[in-house]
Amino acid sequence: MKICSQKISPVHIGLSALARRGGLTLALALAVAYPAGMTAAAKGSAPSDKDPSAEIRSLKAQLAALTTRVERAEDYIALCNLENIYGYYVDKGQWDQAADLFAKDGTLEIGLRGVYVGQDHVRQYLHHLPTLKYGLVFNHMQLQPVITVLPDGKTALARWRAVMQVGQLHQSAQWGEGTYENEYVKEDGVWKFKKLHAYFTYYVDYDKGWDKGGNPPPAPLKDFPPDRPSTETYGLYPDVYIPPYHYKNPVTGK
Repeated sequence: MKICSQKISPVHIGLSALARRGGLTLALALAVAYPAGMTAAAKGSAPSDKDPSAEIRSLKAQLAALTTRVERAEDYIALCNLENIYGYYVDKGQWDQAADLFAKDGTLEIGLRGVYVGQDHVRQYLHHLPTLKYGLVFNHMQLQPVITVLPDGKTALARWRAVMQVGQLHQSAQWGEGTYENEYVKEDGVWKFKKLHAYFTYYVDYDKGWDKGGNPPPAPLKDFPPDRPSTETYGLYPDVYIPPYHYKNPVTGK
């Protein structure tokens, strides 16, 4: 259920490899444009009046643009993988692996439990959540990504939808749903969580369904209070709250 829609074609992969070769790529491009022995006289045409230096600058600009496009496509895949890998670790209560995905100064805000600051506090918070054992279900499926890599290529924003199945054998079974609005940072070429913010939409009992109304959100942890209070206060279903979008409407620009 962890879905990302964008694919990278063999052409993109080839361009990425070429881009990393830099000067060699330009030399090959020039060789194609001006193959040995193919002078204007040899082809029986008038001498070219094009400025070779201008053509070289144009080729360099095209190479830079292609390199950026390939890098952004690779960033999209890396960010999808990062979010989905986090979800798989949460599914199985592998809290250290999940915490390792955060930057050292990264933050985590889940529902209305407040903000935990720094990778160490994120790790401690996660270890206060249930450890997977017999009879426990803790599935977190993350879908519908809208990813924006910022122009610097080192920071990004993304919105996700989470669908949750949480339950204990013979005790409880719940559906949950929420929205992530996250921030990411690329450190030493690796994408990490800068800010993970999960907004709860609802928690409902499986046997009752959402037509009977929702349950209250998970309570704050009394034995491990947050570093900062929640950044927003809102009601869960049946109340309506729309987490702010990080992006503009692609058609209207609003």
